[in-house]
Amino acid sequence: MTVPTNSNTDPGLKSPEALDTLRRKLGFRAWHRGTREADLLIGSFADRYLPEFDAVALAQFQALMKENDPDIYDWMTERTPVPPEHDNPVTLLLRRFRLSLI
Repeated sequence: MTVPTNSNTDPGLKSPEALDTLRRKLGFRAWHRGTREADLLIGSFADRYLPEFDAVALAQFQALMKENDPDIYDWMTERTPVPPEHDNPVTLLLRRFRLSLI
């Protein structure tokens, strides 16, 4: 899934090399969250979708990776609502991905 780009894309992330570097960093971070459950969910998601993400989607995923695992888990299981700053196509895709694993 490629998330449409917009004019707010960071210009430093437009080169293919910069995007590939960010994908590698985010992929590593997704598999090294701190809990095995989060590693499996977010790491598997990253393996599946990071290669397809454009700069905007990568930025959304990067912002999500800054959050705590329990918060992300609560959003994925709908125990708490997703905050507005993370209510975006990447978070929705992660929620759908989680459901596909059940």
